[in-house]
Amino acid sequence: MSFRTNFRRRKKIALPAASPYLAHVHLPWLGTATLTTALPHIYHLPIWLAASIVALFLYSATQWRRGYRVTPAWIRVVLALAVCVGVAFQYGFTPGRDSGIAMLSVLASMKLMELKSRRDSVVLLMLCHFLLLTHYFYSQNLLTGLWLMFSVLMVTAALLHIHTDARISIRPLLTRAARLILQALPFMLALYLLFPRVSGPLWGMPQDAYGARTGLGNSMSPGSISRLYNDDAIAFRVQFADVAPPRRQLYWRGPVFNHYDGSVWRNNNFSLEAPALEKRGQPLRYVMTLEAHQRNWLLPLEMPDPAAIDLESRMGANGVLWSVQPILTRTRVEMLSYPDYRLEMELSPTRKIDNLQLPEDYNPRTLALARSWRDETHDARQLAARAFNHFQRENFFYTLDPPLSGANAVDDFLFNTRLGFCEHYAAAFVTLMRAAGVPARVVTGYLGGELNPVDGFLVVRQSAAHAWAEIWVAGEGWRRIDPTAAIPEDRVAPDARAARLITAPEFTGQAVDWLQQARYRWEALNNRWNQWVLGYTPERQRETLAALGLSDPNLRRILLTLVMVMSALTLIFTFWLLCPRRARSADPALRVWQKALDWLQKNGVATPCWETPLMLAQRLRAAYPALLPLAQLVCAARYEGRTPKTASLRQALNALKQSGRMA
Repeated sequence: MSFRTNFRRRKKIALPAASPYLAHVHLPWLGTATLTTALPHIYHLPIWLAASIVALFLYSATQWRRGYRVTPAWIRVVLALAVCVGVAFQYGFTPGRDSGIAMLSVLASMKLMELKSRRDSVVLLMLCHFLLLTHYFYSQNLLTGLWLMFSVLMVTAALLHIHTDARISIRPLLTRAARLILQALPFMLALYLLFPRVSGPLWGMPQDAYGARTGLGNSMSPGSISRLYNDDAIAFRVQFADVAPPRRQLYWRGPVFNHYDGSVWRNNNFSLEAPALEKRGQPLRYVMTLEAHQRNWLLPLEMPDPAAIDLESRMGANGVLWSVQPILTRTRVEMLSYPDYRLEMELSPTRKIDNLQLPEDYNPRTLALARSWRDETHDARQLAARAFNHFQRENFFYTLDPPLSGANAVDDFLFNTRLGFCEHYAAAFVTLMRAAGVPARVVTGYLGGELNPVDGFLVVRQSAAHAWAEIWVAGEGWRRIDPTAAIPEDRVAPDARAARLITAPEFTGQAVDWLQQARYRWEALNNRWNQWVLGYTPERQRETLAALGLSDPNLRRILLTLVMVMSALTLIFTFWLLCPRRARSADPALRVWQKALDWLQKNGVATPCWETPLMLAQRLRAAYPALLPLAQLVCAARYEGRTPKTASLRQALNALKQSGRMA
């Protein structure tokens, strides 16, 4: 081997000043960034996948403590194949959202097993950025947004750590990462305000629009309403223009059922010919924010004015307000309702037959009881009062867990068990009225609500789902009757007592403890997030831009404005970064030393750039003795790897200034 070849090889080996291989101290930051990114997905993954991710993180942590070594390739290949097979059997062989996110989460965790170079770490961190976006497929609430902001901070800090001095401490690194995120904030706001909004859910898949969600259904049977009692999810929020009405008026109208087959109540009248509505008294104006429920009904306060709604909708023949499009996303609707109304004063013969229908050979004892009442009077109001008093005087109980009924469900309820929830009482009441010759139907929806004292919104949860009855009275139209109100408090079972409070006639005056107050504040904060961030629809964007002075904000003008704003921000930040006056060291020790030099120059002391801190301190020892401790701290930080606390640097600088004043 020639001397020249040997010299070149030696030179090639000794040439790199900055090794592309990862330092041992980088690995905890990479693991922390990956953990914060993948952690929320564990809640949505199967148990075996979640356990696999936790095991991978524990293995990586153990490897780091023992001295990191790349896991052999054959082990990584076997694990990857096992995960692929497991995910395929868990989610099926058709690609989908859940299977893709599961694979992404596991593979990001496995990437920690093969980190060799800075390039591998950059790939992992870019994968973490992509994985952050997938969290919005499952949740878009404020808590998710806060966690993702924290995750972005950790990923940015890890990215800085692998490209800077590995000796940098945690606080300066996080401060620098936060500063980078704050510098990007104007661009984020510009994109949020000006990027063209799309109608429909952005973070969703096509199949998500057809999945069943919690809430009211297209039919009613025993147990269909009581199953929602434990569902604390919010169905909708309401903000009244004036004072909220009494709770006894807060009946939120949903699906109406007029056909009974002996076990299930359904709607068989899909006519969109709205019934005649006579509006009386003063209306109530309010804004309703509906959560996505995948249905078309709008759940207004009885009884809405269809012409005053700012959403394309229609009222059906049963008085149900329908949206033309299903409610697939959180929807904000301005409404107008009349608590005092008369609905369908004239009932056609066909409609009368529909609302007198009963299945043959079902519930004979109920039919006999109603006909005996019919023999005594034909007045609809008196018959309704007779049925109401029957529930009140007899030994009926209000419970969430009634026994199963047989083929004659209403007979079993009225004469045997006498235990039921609101759907049992509504169904039995309507059956009695129909058997007595009074047109009647079942109405489902929500009753009451919980007033949040923090933001003034009325919160209606799924647990407030309710069923009541309507009877048709000649000369008055359809009148609401709630048979569950006949049950006195001493006959409410303990399991339904909380539900009874939800449907109580008036708001309770119980004291609000600190935990409930904290819940109110959190929900108010979430509501603002929903209204102003997630609720930034195309219509809201046009209104905002018009208020900012952009007349006729069509797509072309919005895009042109976006390009102009982004260009202006880019120029401003470029000037800010390149301007010498803004040049600032990221090292806190150098920043404090520069302040000390500026202070000395203002006092007429020459500080040549070639003079080291210790040389300068020795030269000025007589006039400024406090300069030496500061110079020693700066040199320790720069040349000995001992990073002093920022407070120590500031104290040394203040001591220097104090000694100068005393002199």
